[in-house]
Amino acid sequence: MVTELIKPLYTAEATAVGGRDGHVRSADGALDTDVKPPTEMGGPGGATNPEELFAAGYAACFQSAMGVVARRQKVSVDGSTVTGKVTIGTIEGGGFGLAVQLDVHIPDVDEATVQSVIEAAHQVCPYSNATRGNIAVTLVAV
Repeated sequence: MVTELIKPLYTAEATAVGGRDGHVRSADGALDTDVKPPTEMGGPGGATNPEELFAAGYAACFQSAMGVVARRQKVSVDGSTVTGKVTIGTIEGGGFGLAVQLDVHIPDVDEATVQSVIEAAHQVCPYSNATRGNIAVTLVAV
C-alpha cells in the first residue's frame, strides 16, 4: 500500500555526486559534505556515509514525533534522546538492505509510559511510516 500525501508541507532537495565515495549538498547549502564508505565496508572512512545520514534523520524525526505524542498524552519528554542505528547488509538475491534500531531514553518517566510514547510515535513519524513493512525497525526503551 502506498501512502499518499494529503497536503505536502515541505520538499527537501539534495544532490549526490560520486555515490558513496563523493559529495552531497542540499539545495539550500545547509548540508554540504563529503561521503566515504566506512572502513567496515572496505572504505577509507573519515567522512559521513548514507547510513549515518539516515540514522540522524530518522532519530531527529522520531524524537519530534515523540513530542507530538507526549503532548497528546500529557507526558514530558524533556531531556529525552533518540539514538538511531542503521545497519546495512546483504539480502536474498544479491542486493543490499537496511535494518534500523532506535534507542529511546526519556528520563523520569516510567517504563510503561515510555513504551506507550514510543509505540505511538512509531505510528506518527514519517520515517516509520515510510519504512513500515519494508525493513526491520526495532524500538528499544533504554
